Amino acid sequence: MSKEVVAIAPGQIILREYEEKLPELNQICIRSELSAEKHGTTVTFYKGLAVHSEKIWDDELELFLPQKGGTSIFPLHLGNITVGTVTKIGKEVARFKVGDRVWGYLPIRKNHSIEEDRVYHVPPGLRDEQIVCIDPAVVALMSVREARFSLGDKVSVFGLGAIGLLIVQMAKLSGATFLAGIDPVLSRRKLAKKYGANLTIDPTTSDAGLEIKLATEKKGVDIAMEVSGSYKALHQAIRGTRYGGTIVPVSFYHGKAKDLNLGEEWHLNRYRMVSGIRVESEPYRDHPRWNRQRIYRTVIQLFQKKSLNIDDLLHTVDFGDVLEAYRTIDEHPDRWIKLAVKYRSGEE
Repeated sequence: MSKEVVAIAPGQIILREYEEKLPELNQICIRSELSAEKHGTTVTFYKGLAVHSEKIWDDELELFLPQKGGTSIFPLHLGNITVGTVTKIGKEVARFKVGDRVWGYLPIRKNHSIEEDRVYHVPPGLRDEQIVCIDPAVVALMSVREARFSLGDKVSVFGLGAIGLLIVQMAKLSGATFLAGIDPVLSRRKLAKKYGANLTIDPTTSDAGLEIKLATEKKGVDIAMEVSGSYKALHQAIRGTRYGGTIVPVSFYHGKAKDLNLGEEWHLNRYRMVSGIRVESEPYRDHPRWNRQRIYRTVIQLFQKKSLNIDDLLHTVDFGDVLEAYRTIDEHPDRWIKLAVKYRSGEE
């Protein structure tokens, strides 16, 4: 029997057996070659910390509401993007043939039997490592566009994970003249410097908001991007932003906002805070010019033009070591930026 990575309860991850199936009429079978995980959001979900563990989203009211009788997101398939090769096709499949290389939002498992409209052809010129970084790049691009970057802006990026480091690169591409990267992990701060940051700050040893002010003629940045998911970081992002500036919370926050003090700088400096970085929340503010398809297409073009560097972002393990890898993410989140999983011949 083949196996897949599944969270069966908060913090409990197992390799669960599944039965491989022949494709139905409109389905294709895919042999996985490389998968990746989404450290921030997915980890929040599988640890049972996301709001979805307690509430349910009401599409009509556009509100989270308490779920009567409780709710559960488990069992939860883990994994974000997978790239692989088509091995079988159903009789009514029109877009793919055996041997085509494809990618999609698929969990970590060796084989998939899914509807053909759930995956896409691998774009020409893209490496597998770039493909599994499409998702963080899409979120980064969405956040940069929502922030309304302009040539000459001064920018801070709090949280230098995969999304944050891609935002650093996009900020430079957008013409930022000053860029600060804030993260407690030294190796990530070094990468931010490599990608163009003028200043890096360890928030555990410095007053990040004050340091940013002092580095910008006591004014602050025009735009602060908060990508760590920490309310304390969001508070410091606010403190380091100039009067009338923009704060963009990119992260999927959870828990109580006890370190976010809206009675301080937020109350006095007439900031603008932008929400709605979620790609699926359509229409966008610049609709109809921009939609989800254009966001993805633009990210792929940036990779094809080698405008974005992801070579330092991935830590790759064999499928057989995936449970230990998740333990590392849980217990030592500072070690890796983004987990990738490769599949060897004979692995189930």
